Amino acid sequence: MTARALRKWYLVHKWTSLISTVFLLLLCLTGLPLIFHEEIEHYFEPHPELRPLTADSPQIDYDKVIAGALAARPGEVVRFVSFDPQDPLGAVITAPTLVPPPLEAHVQPFDTRTGELFAPEPPDDGFMTLMFRLHTDLFLGLPGYLFLGLMGLLLVASLVSGVVVYTPFMRKLDFATVRSGRSSRLKWLDLHNVLGVVTLAWVLVVGATGVINTLALPILGMWQSGQLAEMTAPYVDAPPLKGLGSLHNALQTARNAAPGMEPSFIAFPGTQFSSQHHYAVFMRGTTPLTARLLKPALVDASTGELTDMREMPLYVKTLLVSQPLHFGDYGGLPLKIIWTLLDIITIVVLGSGLYLWLGRRKVPLEKRLAELQTSDLETEGRA
Repeated sequence: MTARALRKWYLVHKWTSLISTVFLLLLCLTGLPLIFHEEIEHYFEPHPELRPLTADSPQIDYDKVIAGALAARPGEVVRFVSFDPQDPLGAVITAPTLVPPPLEAHVQPFDTRTGELFAPEPPDDGFMTLMFRLHTDLFLGLPGYLFLGLMGLLLVASLVSGVVVYTPFMRKLDFATVRSGRSSRLKWLDLHNVLGVVTLAWVLVVGATGVINTLALPILGMWQSGQLAEMTAPYVDAPPLKGLGSLHNALQTARNAAPGMEPSFIAFPGTQFSSQHHYAVFMRGTTPLTARLLKPALVDASTGELTDMREMPLYVKTLLVSQPLHFGDYGGLPLKIIWTLLDIITIVVLGSGLYLWLGRRKVPLEKRLAELQTSDLETEGRA
Protein backbone atom coordinates (compact mmCIF):
# COMPACT_ATOMS: atom_id res chain seq x y z
CA MET A 1 0.00 0.00 0.00
CA THR A 2 1.33 3.45 -0.87
CA ALA A 3 2.12 6.01 1.80
CA ARG A 4 -0.63 8.31 0.52
CA ALA A 5 -3.28 5.57 0.69
CA LEU A 6 -2.15 4.54 4.16
CA ARG A 7 -2.29 8.15 5.27
CA LYS A 8 -5.91 8.47 4.09
CA TRP A 9 -6.94 5.28 5.85
CA TYR A 10 -5.16 6.41 9.01
CA LEU A 11 -7.02 9.72 9.00
CA VAL A 12 -10.36 7.94 8.50
CA HIS A 13 -9.61 5.64 11.43
CA LYS A 14 -8.40 8.50 13.62
CA TRP A 15 -11.32 10.85 13.15
CA THR A 16 -14.15 8.31 13.04
CA SER A 17 -12.77 6.83 16.26
CA LEU A 18 -12.31 10.18 18.01
CA ILE A 19 -15.76 11.48 17.09
CA SER A 20 -17.60 8.34 18.17
CA THR A 21 -15.54 6.97 21.09
CA VAL A 22 -17.24 8.80 23.97
CA PHE A 23 -20.73 7.89 22.75
CA LEU A 24 -19.69 4.31 22.02
CA LEU A 25 -18.33 4.01 25.56
CA LEU A 26 -21.71 5.22 26.81
CA LEU A 27 -23.50 2.64 24.65
CA CYS A 28 -21.24 -0.18 25.87
CA LEU A 29 -21.68 0.78 29.53
CA THR A 30 -25.46 1.16 29.31
CA GLY A 31 -25.65 -1.99 27.19
CA LEU A 32 -24.18 -4.17 29.95
CA PRO A 33 -27.29 -4.18 32.22
CA LEU A 34 -29.59 -4.25 29.19
CA ILE A 35 -28.12 -7.62 28.14
CA PHE A 36 -29.64 -9.04 31.34
CA HIS A 37 -32.74 -6.85 31.37
CA GLU A 38 -35.12 -9.80 31.66
CA GLU A 39 -33.24 -11.33 34.60
CA ILE A 40 -32.84 -7.97 36.37
CA GLU A 41 -36.48 -6.99 35.93
CA HIS A 42 -37.66 -10.43 37.06
CA TYR A 43 -35.53 -10.23 40.21
CA PHE A 44 -36.20 -6.65 41.28
CA GLU A 45 -39.71 -5.99 39.99
CA PRO A 46 -42.90 -7.55 41.41
CA HIS A 47 -43.82 -10.78 39.66
CA PRO A 48 -47.40 -12.03 40.05
CA GLU A 49 -47.72 -15.47 41.60
CA LEU A 50 -49.85 -17.69 39.37
CA ARG A 51 -52.23 -20.02 41.13
CA PRO A 52 -52.19 -23.67 40.07
CA LEU A 53 -55.07 -24.65 37.83
CA THR A 54 -57.84 -26.79 39.31
CA ALA A 55 -61.05 -28.24 38.00
CA ASP A 56 -62.86 -25.19 39.37
CA SER A 57 -60.51 -22.63 37.77
CA PRO A 58 -62.41 -20.30 35.45
CA GLN A 59 -61.67 -20.01 31.75
CA ILE A 60 -60.42 -16.62 30.67
CA ASP A 61 -62.83 -14.18 29.09
CA TYR A 62 -60.82 -11.33 27.60
CA ASP A 63 -63.82 -9.01 27.56
CA LYS A 64 -64.11 -9.35 31.34
CA VAL A 65 -60.36 -8.75 31.68
CA ILE A 66 -60.68 -5.50 29.73
CA ALA A 67 -63.70 -4.43 31.77
CA GLY A 68 -61.83 -5.11 35.02
CA ALA A 69 -58.75 -3.18 33.89
CA LEU A 70 -60.84 -0.18 32.86
CA ALA A 71 -62.75 -0.27 36.15
CA ALA A 72 -59.40 0.06 37.93
CA ARG A 73 -58.46 3.05 35.74
CA PRO A 74 -61.68 5.08 35.28
CA GLY A 75 -61.56 7.58 32.47
CA GLU A 76 -58.77 5.79 30.61
CA VAL A 77 -58.79 3.78 27.39
CA VAL A 78 -57.09 0.52 26.44
CA ARG A 79 -54.22 0.86 23.99
CA PHE A 80 -52.65 -2.60 23.95
CA VAL A 81 -52.87 -6.08 25.36
CA SER A 82 -49.51 -7.85 25.51
CA PHE A 83 -48.51 -11.46 26.17
CA ASP A 84 -45.43 -12.88 27.88
CA PRO A 85 -43.78 -15.49 25.62
CA GLN A 86 -42.37 -17.41 28.61
CA ASP A 87 -45.15 -17.32 31.21
CA PRO A 88 -48.97 -17.44 31.00
CA LEU A 89 -49.09 -13.75 31.80
CA GLY A 90 -50.56 -10.87 29.90
CA ALA A 91 -50.88 -7.15 30.48
CA VAL A 92 -53.52 -4.56 29.66
CA ILE A 93 -51.93 -1.21 28.85
CA THR A 94 -54.23 1.77 29.48
CA ALA A 95 -53.69 5.52 29.21
CA PRO A 96 -55.69 8.75 29.35
CA THR A 97 -55.68 8.91 25.54
CA LEU A 98 -54.96 6.51 22.69
CA VAL A 99 -51.69 8.27 21.82
CA PRO A 100 -50.28 9.59 25.12
CA PRO A 101 -46.74 10.60 26.07
CA PRO A 102 -44.70 7.42 26.73
CA LEU A 103 -44.65 7.73 30.52
CA GLU A 104 -48.44 8.05 30.91
CA ALA A 105 -49.24 4.40 30.20
CA HIS A 106 -50.38 2.09 33.01
CA VAL A 107 -49.88 -1.68 33.05
CA GLN A 108 -52.39 -4.14 34.52
CA PRO A 109 -51.07 -7.77 34.57
CA PHE A 110 -53.44 -10.74 34.31
CA ASP A 111 -53.37 -14.54 34.15
CA THR A 112 -53.96 -15.60 30.53
CA ARG A 113 -55.41 -18.94 31.70
CA THR A 114 -58.06 -17.67 34.12
CA GLY A 115 -58.30 -13.91 33.55
CA GLU A 116 -57.33 -13.11 37.14
CA LEU A 117 -56.14 -9.50 37.43
CA PHE A 118 -53.11 -8.67 39.56
CA ALA A 119 -51.88 -5.50 41.21
CA PRO A 120 -50.90 -2.82 38.67
CA GLU A 121 -47.21 -2.51 37.91
CA PRO A 122 -45.45 0.61 39.21
CA PRO A 123 -44.46 3.32 36.71
CA ASP A 124 -41.58 2.19 34.51
CA ASP A 125 -39.14 4.96 35.44
CA GLY A 126 -36.37 3.15 37.34
CA PHE A 127 -32.76 2.24 36.65
CA MET A 128 -33.45 -0.01 33.66
CA THR A 129 -35.56 2.67 31.97
CA LEU A 130 -32.73 5.16 32.47
CA MET A 131 -30.24 2.73 30.89
CA PHE A 132 -32.59 1.96 28.01
CA ARG A 133 -33.29 5.59 27.16
CA LEU A 134 -29.60 6.52 27.30
CA HIS A 135 -28.78 3.55 25.10
CA THR A 136 -31.46 4.15 22.50
CA ASP A 137 -32.12 7.88 22.11
CA LEU A 138 -30.37 9.90 24.88
CA PHE A 139 -33.85 11.10 25.93
CA LEU A 140 -34.06 13.04 22.64
CA GLY A 141 -36.58 10.94 20.70
CA LEU A 142 -36.05 10.61 16.96
CA PRO A 143 -33.06 13.03 16.82
CA GLY A 144 -31.36 10.92 19.50
CA TYR A 145 -32.04 7.70 17.58
CA LEU A 146 -30.58 9.13 14.38
CA PHE A 147 -27.57 10.65 16.13
CA LEU A 148 -26.64 7.33 17.74
CA GLY A 149 -27.20 5.66 14.38
CA LEU A 150 -24.62 8.05 12.91
CA MET A 151 -22.21 7.09 15.70
CA GLY A 152 -22.78 3.45 14.75
CA LEU A 153 -21.89 4.17 11.15
CA LEU A 154 -18.71 5.91 12.31
CA LEU A 155 -17.92 2.81 14.36
CA VAL A 156 -18.17 0.61 11.27
CA ALA A 157 -15.91 3.01 9.34
CA SER A 158 -13.45 3.01 12.22
CA LEU A 159 -13.32 -0.79 12.30
CA VAL A 160 -12.76 -1.16 8.56
CA SER A 161 -10.09 1.55 8.42
CA GLY A 162 -8.42 0.18 11.54
CA VAL A 163 -8.03 -3.23 9.92
CA VAL A 164 -6.52 -1.63 6.81
CA VAL A 165 -4.00 0.37 8.86
CA TYR A 166 -3.28 -2.42 11.35
CA THR A 167 -2.68 -5.27 8.86
CA PRO A 168 0.68 -4.11 7.42
CA PHE A 169 1.97 -3.49 10.91
CA MET A 170 0.91 -6.91 12.26
CA ARG A 171 2.70 -8.75 9.47
CA LYS A 172 5.90 -7.95 11.35
CA LEU A 173 4.66 -9.61 14.57
CA ASP A 174 3.25 -12.94 15.61
CA PHE A 175 -0.51 -12.88 16.15
CA ALA A 176 -1.60 -11.55 19.56
CA THR A 177 1.87 -10.24 20.41
CA VAL A 178 1.87 -7.67 23.21
CA ARG A 179 5.30 -6.14 23.72
CA SER A 180 5.08 -5.62 27.47
CA GLY A 181 8.84 -5.37 27.91
CA ARG A 182 9.03 -1.98 26.22
CA SER A 183 7.20 1.26 26.97
CA SER A 184 3.75 1.34 28.56
CA ARG A 185 2.43 3.17 25.51
CA LEU A 186 3.65 0.47 23.14
CA LYS A 187 2.09 -2.21 25.33
CA TRP A 188 -1.28 -0.45 25.22
CA LEU A 189 -0.99 0.04 21.48
CA ASP A 190 -0.46 -3.70 20.96
CA LEU A 191 -3.28 -4.55 23.39
CA HIS A 192 -5.62 -2.11 21.64
CA ASN A 193 -4.84 -3.67 18.26
CA VAL A 194 -5.03 -7.30 19.39
CA LEU A 195 -8.31 -6.91 21.29
CA GLY A 196 -9.73 -4.91 18.40
CA VAL A 197 -9.04 -7.75 15.97
CA VAL A 198 -10.34 -10.42 18.37
CA THR A 199 -13.67 -8.61 18.82
CA LEU A 200 -13.90 -7.31 15.24
CA ALA A 201 -16.65 -9.62 13.98
CA TRP A 202 -18.77 -9.20 17.12
CA VAL A 203 -18.46 -5.41 17.15
CA LEU A 204 -19.40 -5.29 13.48
CA VAL A 205 -22.53 -7.37 14.16
CA VAL A 206 -23.55 -5.36 17.23
CA GLY A 207 -22.74 -2.08 15.51
CA ALA A 208 -24.68 -2.94 12.35
CA THR A 209 -27.73 -4.20 14.29
CA GLY A 210 -27.52 -1.11 16.49
CA VAL A 211 -27.68 1.14 13.44
CA ILE A 212 -30.72 -0.79 12.18
CA ASN A 213 -32.39 -0.45 15.59
CA THR A 214 -31.96 3.33 15.56
CA LEU A 215 -34.14 3.36 12.45
CA ALA A 216 -37.07 1.78 14.31
CA LEU A 217 -39.26 4.92 14.18
CA PRO A 218 -38.70 5.59 10.45
CA ILE A 219 -39.27 1.88 9.73
CA LEU A 220 -42.53 1.98 11.69
CA GLY A 221 -43.57 5.04 9.70
CA MET A 222 -42.81 3.26 6.42
CA TRP A 223 -44.89 0.28 7.51
CA GLN A 224 -47.78 2.50 8.57
CA SER A 225 -47.85 4.42 5.30
CA GLY A 226 -47.20 1.30 3.23
CA GLN A 227 -48.52 -2.12 4.20
CA LEU A 228 -50.85 -1.01 7.00
CA ALA A 229 -52.41 1.63 4.75
CA GLU A 230 -52.98 -1.02 2.06
CA MET A 231 -54.57 -3.42 4.54
CA THR A 232 -56.95 -0.79 5.90
CA ALA A 233 -57.72 1.00 2.61
CA PRO A 234 -61.29 -0.40 2.37
CA TYR A 235 -62.10 1.34 5.68
CA VAL A 236 -60.81 4.81 4.79
CA ASP A 237 -64.31 6.22 4.26
CA ALA A 238 -66.06 4.03 6.83
CA PRO A 239 -68.03 5.86 9.55
CA PRO A 240 -66.48 6.06 13.03
CA LEU A 241 -66.98 3.11 15.36
CA LYS A 242 -69.97 3.39 17.66
CA GLY A 243 -68.46 0.86 20.03
CA LEU A 244 -65.92 -1.94 20.24
CA GLY A 245 -66.97 -5.52 19.67
CA SER A 246 -65.71 -8.54 21.58
CA LEU A 247 -61.93 -8.70 21.99
CA HIS A 248 -62.28 -12.34 23.00
CA ASN A 249 -63.87 -13.22 19.66
CA ALA A 250 -61.35 -11.12 17.73
CA LEU A 251 -58.46 -12.95 19.36
CA GLN A 252 -60.04 -16.31 18.58
CA THR A 253 -60.49 -15.25 14.96
CA ALA A 254 -56.78 -14.42 14.72
CA ARG A 255 -55.81 -17.73 16.33
CA ASN A 256 -57.94 -19.64 13.83
CA ALA A 257 -56.36 -17.73 10.93
CA ALA A 258 -52.79 -18.46 12.11
CA PRO A 259 -52.66 -22.02 13.46
CA GLY A 260 -49.42 -22.87 15.22
CA MET A 261 -48.81 -19.23 16.18
CA GLU A 262 -49.37 -17.35 19.42
CA PRO A 263 -50.41 -13.73 20.04
CA SER A 264 -47.61 -11.32 20.87
CA PHE A 265 -49.72 -8.21 21.42
CA ILE A 266 -53.02 -6.65 20.36
CA ALA A 267 -53.26 -3.03 19.25
CA PHE A 268 -56.64 -1.41 19.82
CA PRO A 269 -58.38 0.80 17.22
CA GLY A 270 -56.87 4.26 17.01
CA THR A 271 -53.35 3.31 18.11
CA GLN A 272 -50.28 3.62 15.89
CA PHE A 273 -50.17 -0.10 15.11
CA SER A 274 -53.79 -0.37 13.99
CA SER A 275 -56.51 1.62 12.24
CA GLN A 276 -59.60 3.38 13.53
CA HIS A 277 -61.70 0.26 12.86
CA HIS A 278 -59.55 -2.79 13.68
CA TYR A 279 -58.10 -4.87 16.41
CA ALA A 280 -54.59 -5.58 15.12
CA VAL A 281 -53.53 -8.95 16.53
CA PHE A 282 -49.81 -9.49 16.04
CA MET A 283 -49.07 -13.21 15.95
CA ARG A 284 -45.63 -14.76 16.51
CA GLY A 285 -44.02 -18.15 15.92
CA THR A 286 -42.89 -20.54 18.62
CA THR A 287 -39.22 -21.19 17.72
CA PRO A 288 -36.34 -18.95 18.93
CA LEU A 289 -36.23 -17.23 15.53
CA THR A 290 -39.90 -17.14 14.52
CA ALA A 291 -40.89 -15.93 18.00
CA ARG A 292 -39.22 -12.64 17.02
CA LEU A 293 -41.14 -12.31 13.75
CA LEU A 294 -44.65 -10.86 13.80
CA LYS A 295 -47.59 -11.41 11.48
CA PRO A 296 -50.40 -8.85 11.79
CA ALA A 297 -54.01 -10.01 11.58
CA LEU A 298 -56.56 -7.21 11.23
CA VAL A 299 -59.93 -8.02 12.73
CA ASP A 300 -62.94 -5.76 12.25
CA ALA A 301 -63.56 -4.29 15.72
CA SER A 302 -67.33 -4.25 15.16
CA THR A 303 -68.03 -7.63 13.55
CA GLY A 304 -65.05 -9.71 14.69
CA GLU A 305 -64.31 -10.79 11.11
CA LEU A 306 -60.79 -11.15 9.74
CA THR A 307 -60.25 -8.52 7.04
CA ASP A 308 -56.56 -9.07 6.21
CA MET A 309 -53.44 -10.88 7.40
CA ARG A 310 -50.00 -10.61 5.78
CA GLU A 311 -46.35 -11.34 6.32
CA MET A 312 -44.37 -8.32 7.43
CA PRO A 313 -42.19 -6.64 4.75
CA LEU A 314 -38.51 -7.57 4.67
CA TYR A 315 -37.40 -4.25 6.14
CA VAL A 316 -39.60 -4.80 9.20
CA LYS A 317 -38.40 -8.39 9.58
CA THR A 318 -34.82 -7.13 9.47
CA LEU A 319 -35.58 -4.79 12.35
CA LEU A 320 -37.36 -7.49 14.36
CA VAL A 321 -34.43 -9.89 13.97
CA SER A 322 -31.83 -7.20 14.70
CA GLN A 323 -33.33 -6.11 18.01
CA PRO A 324 -32.73 -9.34 19.97
CA LEU A 325 -29.44 -10.07 18.17
CA HIS A 326 -28.10 -6.71 19.32
CA PHE A 327 -28.51 -7.77 22.98
CA GLY A 328 -27.74 -11.48 22.58
CA ASP A 329 -31.30 -12.61 23.29
CA TYR A 330 -31.29 -15.67 21.03
CA GLY A 331 -29.24 -18.17 23.03
CA GLY A 332 -30.38 -17.78 26.61
CA LEU A 333 -28.01 -17.08 29.51
CA PRO A 334 -24.83 -18.61 27.94
CA LEU A 335 -25.00 -16.28 24.93
CA LYS A 336 -25.70 -13.31 27.19
CA ILE A 337 -22.56 -14.10 29.19
CA ILE A 338 -20.53 -14.22 25.96
CA TRP A 339 -22.08 -10.90 24.91
CA THR A 340 -21.09 -9.43 28.28
CA LEU A 341 -17.46 -10.54 28.01
CA LEU A 342 -17.19 -9.16 24.49
CA ASP A 343 -18.80 -5.91 25.62
CA ILE A 344 -16.22 -5.53 28.41
CA ILE A 345 -13.37 -6.21 25.97
CA THR A 346 -14.80 -3.56 23.64
CA ILE A 347 -14.82 -1.07 26.52
CA VAL A 348 -11.09 -1.80 26.99
CA VAL A 349 -10.48 -1.26 23.26
CA LEU A 350 -12.32 2.07 23.29
CA GLY A 351 -10.67 3.21 26.49
CA SER A 352 -7.18 2.27 25.31
CA GLY A 353 -7.74 4.06 22.01
CA LEU A 354 -8.71 7.21 23.90
CA TYR A 355 -5.66 6.83 26.16
CA LEU A 356 -3.33 6.45 23.18
CA TRP A 357 -4.72 9.55 21.52
CA LEU A 358 -4.55 11.69 24.66
CA GLY A 359 -0.94 10.59 25.25
CA ARG A 360 0.16 10.80 21.63
CA ARG A 361 3.66 12.06 20.87
CA LYS A 362 4.30 15.25 18.97
CA VAL A 363 5.48 13.36 15.91
CA PRO A 364 4.41 14.31 12.37
CA LEU A 365 1.81 11.99 10.85
CA GLU A 366 4.03 11.12 7.88
CA LYS A 367 6.80 9.91 10.20
CA ARG A 368 4.42 7.73 12.22
CA LEU A 369 3.02 6.15 9.05
CA ALA A 370 6.53 5.52 7.78
CA GLU A 371 7.31 3.73 11.02
CA LEU A 372 4.46 1.30 10.36
CA GLN A 373 6.04 0.24 7.10
CA THR A 374 9.55 -0.38 8.46
CA SER A 375 10.88 -3.46 10.21
CA ASP A 376 11.85 -1.58 13.36
CA LEU A 377 9.56 -3.18 15.92
CA GLU A 378 10.76 -0.97 18.72
CA THR A 379 8.94 2.04 17.38
CA GLU A 380 5.86 3.21 19.26
CA GLY A 381 3.64 3.17 16.24
CA ARG A 382 0.85 5.15 14.87
CA ALA A 383 -1.71 6.17 17.49
